[in-house]
Amino acid sequence: MNTDINSKSSLLIIDDFLDNIKLLLSFLTDAGFKVLIARDGEQGIKTAQYAKPDLILLDIMMPGLNGFETCQQLKQAEETKNIPIIFMTALTDLNEKIKGFELGAADYITKPFQHAELLARINTHLSVIRLQQQLEKRNLEAEAFARTVAHDLKAPLAGVLGLIDVLKEKFQESNVVDADDIENIHLIEQSAKQMNEIILALLMLAGVSSNQEVICLPLDMSGILQSVLHRVEYIRKEYQGIIEYPKEFPLAMGYAPWIEEVWANYLINGLKYSGRPPHLIITANIQNNYVKFSVKDNGQGLSLEDQKKLFIPFARLSNGDHTGHGLGLSIVQQIISKLNGNVGIESQIGDGCLFYFTLPLFSETIH
Repeated sequence: MNTDINSKSSLLIIDDFLDNIKLLLSFLTDAGFKVLIARDGEQGIKTAQYAKPDLILLDIMMPGLNGFETCQQLKQAEETKNIPIIFMTALTDLNEKIKGFELGAADYITKPFQHAELLARINTHLSVIRLQQQLEKRNLEAEAFARTVAHDLKAPLAGVLGLIDVLKEKFQESNVVDADDIENIHLIEQSAKQMNEIILALLMLAGVSSNQEVICLPLDMSGILQSVLHRVEYIRKEYQGIIEYPKEFPLAMGYAPWIEEVWANYLINGLKYSGRPPHLIITANIQNNYVKFSVKDNGQGLSLEDQKKLFIPFARLSNGDHTGHGLGLSIVQQIISKLNGNVGIESQIGDGCLFYFTLPLFSETIH
């Protein structure tokens, strides 16, 4: 018996059969739980919303709201949807059990039940809850750490980039420096800008991975793209890339700061890992109630095996020239998923890659 879990846990029994309630109340209280009682579904829902028990034991066969209806309402309410529910039933019909799981039940226990079995099932689900809570706490701590580190690095790195600009101006005015000096300062500048991109990605990842709520608005995609093109200009110049894009875009719904990061990832990857020189073509078209935005490159394309790895964090592709795709594209996928869209790639060996993302089309009838 896990007395540590029991002494800190509350259970709600929803059952109309008094003898069953008395039996469970005595047994579970002796086991160390705090036990709450409700005699019908409506009372059970109110008690769950008020007391927020750690777990609910719910009888199926009850007058008024039956167990299935009670479970459905509990799972639809924000304050009770995450409370695990164990059905107590004399029913052995498989379809009934499947129905309960589809409504969100965590488990079943069949009457007449053995005390040891019931206690084991309760402790199992309470342990899962504790582990989930610990994991969520660790994730929040990791996100906060990543955000803090990235934020603290951003300011000094901006200072480094500013000093590099000062040195470049002095080099241009000096007759002492040679070609090697100029090349070295150029390499320092490129490294600093790459570090800045990594910091921006960390900050973006921390924000996207959190429970941060964003308001989706109609996007000025032309303005967003112009900002991104300015941001990636140093890479475009380095690789002597060509970027074609339309003057106007269909009006889509989204969150502008996140969409800027999506475009930045797609364009940086396209400039670094496609043809030489890279040639990128940006397009946008309406498909049903969505807008599909895409970047087509002139690279060698990717195999189906490598395409499956692209949006997996830290995945390495079989072609060593493409190792930079992984983390950035995993952030892209998280962003677009939160904005109710999809991401993907269309590619054939020898015919380049087309990376795309979709966003809901703006509709004046809705907004």
